[in-house]
Amino acid sequence: MFTQNLKRHVDCPPCDVEGDTVRQVLDAVFQSNPRLGRYIIDDRGAVRRHMVVFVNGQAITDRISLADPVPADGEVYVMQALSGG
Repeated sequence: MFTQNLKRHVDCPPCDVEGDTVRQVLDAVFQSNPRLGRYIIDDRGAVRRHMVVFVNGQAITDRISLADPVPADGEVYVMQALSGG
């Protein structure tokens, strides 16, 4: 699932894919939407600084290899990190 704020910048409709890890899930999504992948993942394959990824409401801990597990009935949420003062 992708937030409305992210949808303002790149087309990202909700989709159902399978995968045991965050990397597998996101790779499956990005196969049909490579532009979205470039927006979320940097050149090294890590989550960009301005993005946050959650699995079932918990922020992932591995932003580099994206090895956090995703249960069979899990939901992955991607949003832009907001900052300010």
